Amino acid sequence: MRSANDLSPMLAAMDLVGQRWILRLLWELEPGPLGFLELRRRVGNCSSSVLSERLQQLQTAWIIEKDANAQYELTPKGVELGVALEPLWNWSERWSKLGK
Repeated sequence: MRSANDLSPMLAAMDLVGQRWILRLLWELEPGPLGFLELRRRVGNCSSSVLSERLQQLQTAWIIEKDANAQYELTPKGVELGVALEPLWNWSERWSKLGK
């Protein structure tokens, strides 16, 4: 049996990014800062309360921050997470073309 202590950082990261809307928010924020209303528009059917909760979780994890203009942006840790997720995004592009 694996030790929970050995895996806790990985499990914590997977718990965070595995929540609904988290990856979508990271995707939307990757090009640059966005305000709440623009994020709400881009993610579509995510309720305002869930969006607020997810943004707070990402802020608590130091993945995003709110700038002086009340826009959300990736922190250096968020940019680093995006780099770590890039192989997954590349794989998804290849996967989406299977059978075409």
